[in-house]
Amino acid sequence: MLMNLKDILAVANEHNFAVPAFNTSSNMILTGVIEACEEKKAPVIIAIHPDELHFVKPAFVKYVIEEAHQANIPVCIHLDHGASFEQVMEAIQCGYTSVMIDASSKPFEENVAISKKVCEAAHAVNVSVEGELGTIGAVDSKGGWTRSTSTDKIIYTDPDSAVDFVTGTGVDALAIAIGTCHGIYPKDMEPKLRIDLLKKIKEKVKIPLVLHGGSANLDSEIAQAVEYGINKINISSDIKDPFYQKCREVLQDKKIREPNQIYPPCIEVLKEAAYHKIDLFKASDKVNLYR
Repeated sequence: MLMNLKDILAVANEHNFAVPAFNTSSNMILTGVIEACEEKKAPVIIAIHPDELHFVKPAFVKYVIEEAHQANIPVCIHLDHGASFEQVMEAIQCGYTSVMIDASSKPFEENVAISKKVCEAAHAVNVSVEGELGTIGAVDSKGGWTRSTSTDKIIYTDPDSAVDFVTGTGVDALAIAIGTCHGIYPKDMEPKLRIDLLKKIKEKVKIPLVLHGGSANLDSEIAQAVEYGINKINISSDIKDPFYQKCREVLQDKKIREPNQIYPPCIEVLKEAAYHKIDLFKASDKVNLYR
C-alpha cells in the first residue's frame, strides 16, 4: 500500500508512535526491511538519500514502488536530506511520494524560502514535504554520504522559530535538532537527547516531528522521544552495520559466490535489528489503523 508522508504520519501523530524510516540502497536491504515490517505489521518509510539514488539509479525507485504496491503494509518512499530544489524535483520525477528539503545550514529566511518553494511544487502533485530546523551533528566521516547539511556542532531547534518555520513554509513534517548526530558515534562520545526541548516544540508545533541521527542514543531516550511526540525516526547505520558485518563473516568461506547463498543470513541479521527498532518506536501491530 503506497502512501505519502503526510498520510502515513498523521496516523502516527494521532496514536502516539513513530514510523521507522529505513535508509535503503539495495534490493537485499529492501527485502529485509519490507519482510521485517510485514511480520511486525508495522508501517514503513523507505528512505533513499540522493547519494544512494545516484548509486542505485532511478530504476530502483520503480522497483520499490512495485514492492510497495505488493506489500500488505503502508509504505512511503522518501527522499532523505535533499539539499536543493533540483534534487527534490528529480526525486518527484522518479516516483517518490515524499521528499525532504534540508536547507537547515542556511539562514532562517533562506531556509523558509527554499522549503516553501519545494512545498508549492511537491504539494501540487500530492507529494509530502519534510523540512529541517536546527542542525544535526555529523560524527561518521566514513559513512559514504555527502552530508553537506550536517555540522560538527549541533544547533538546537528553537520552539518559537519552529512555529514560524511551519507557518511560513507549509511543510508536512519537521525534523528537529535535540541532540543527535548522524553516523556511528565514537566510543568516547555520550549522546543525550534534550527531551525538555522536544516537549516545548511539541506543545507549539502540531505537525509530526522527526528525529534524525539517533544511532547511539539509549533505547530509554528514544522511547521517551516517541512518548513525547516524535513520529518518524530515521535508521541507517543501525541496520547497515550488522548487515555488512554478517556479509564479511559469510564471505570468509571462499567457495561461496552466489548471491542467494551470501545474502539470506545477512538479511536475517538486518531483520533482527529492524524488529528491535519497530518495537522501540511502538510501531508494531499498527497496520489496522490504516484500513
